[in-house]
Amino acid sequence: MTRSSEFRIAIIGAGPGGLICARILQQHGITAAVHDQDASRAARNQGGTLDMHPDSGQSALREAGLLQEFLELARPEGRQMRLVGRDGRVLFDVVPPEADTEDGNPEIDRGQLRDLLLDSLKPGTVRWSHKLTHAEPLAGGAHRLHFADGTTAEADLVIGADGAWSKVRRLLSDATPVYTGVTFVETGLDDADIRHPALAALTGEGTMMALDNNQGFVAQRNSHQHIRAYIGMRTDEDWHRKAGLDLADAAAVREALLKEFTGWSGGLLGFITDTDTGYINRPLYALPVPHAWQHTPGLTLLGDAAHLMSPFSGMGANLAMLDGADLARALIDNPAIDDAVRAYEELLFPRSREAAAGAAEGIEGAFAPDSAAQTLAHMTQHH
Repeated sequence: MTRSSEFRIAIIGAGPGGLICARILQQHGITAAVHDQDASRAARNQGGTLDMHPDSGQSALREAGLLQEFLELARPEGRQMRLVGRDGRVLFDVVPPEADTEDGNPEIDRGQLRDLLLDSLKPGTVRWSHKLTHAEPLAGGAHRLHFADGTTAEADLVIGADGAWSKVRRLLSDATPVYTGVTFVETGLDDADIRHPALAALTGEGTMMALDNNQGFVAQRNSHQHIRAYIGMRTDEDWHRKAGLDLADAAAVREALLKEFTGWSGGLLGFITDTDTGYINRPLYALPVPHAWQHTPGLTLLGDAAHLMSPFSGMGANLAMLDGADLARALIDNPAIDDAVRAYEELLFPRSREAAAGAAEGIEGAFAPDSAAQTLAHMTQHH
């Protein structure tokens, strides 16, 4: 199949990687339909803040012609990194020197980034409420996609950008995400500088981490004075069930977390007690390292569907966007789908293996008995 008006591309998942792929393809006259299970762009909260790296996320945005718009939304002050001891003392604090924003890793809210990408696409590119149930193989590598609403679509290339629990991945690989041993409980502070000034001051303008003996707090500045915090602990995947906890019972969750973090400073415990958003249980999963698959005509993966890893890599969204850009470029440069996908996968596998291995090492070090010393040494070396 050569590139033509009949060249049918289906991207499953409207995350940053899938959207940047669709955007770059559109710029070169290639149509791609994006199918997402959400009812609309506003159907759910998109999560916290992301730092966009020059050689990956920003590179993809430049390829998509969106770098300037990104820089206007980004927060370079969000690059501040702070390490705090369990007693609340600041152990390490670095604010990168003032420089051209493109030289660093400026922060942007996930929702702002997604809106930027969605607004760059032609109307109708994203088909909302399209939850993929299964893909039926057809001749020549094509597939018929079946959605939960009863509709179908056919594609010469199906790109799985559908995240951690990807349905497209099942067509290529038997690998499934494995629990890392670490769970985050997410909380949040609204109007933090006014309503929670002590916690806002402790967080700073970027990211604050307090990690010690298999536990910790991570707090991130978002825009509009919101702080998103994660209470982390190395624990059983079903810790709440073993404790007889109903996660919907906020008072019970608060008391359980306070008990878990006995001995931590009252200042840090405020991230547990003062939440404005309640508690969201988020066990962390990762795909086995390395994760690869046998090349299969008409199918490929990008982002978390290809290389789900812990957030301690700082690379998840950046790699997803680089994946999307590289796949789009391969499809633009190669007249045959199969050649394009092979070229893309040759780039994907080695770099995702390296990043995933680093992420696995990162979370092991961050939630270890001597994590305080390890994290301080890492920050001193790299910042």
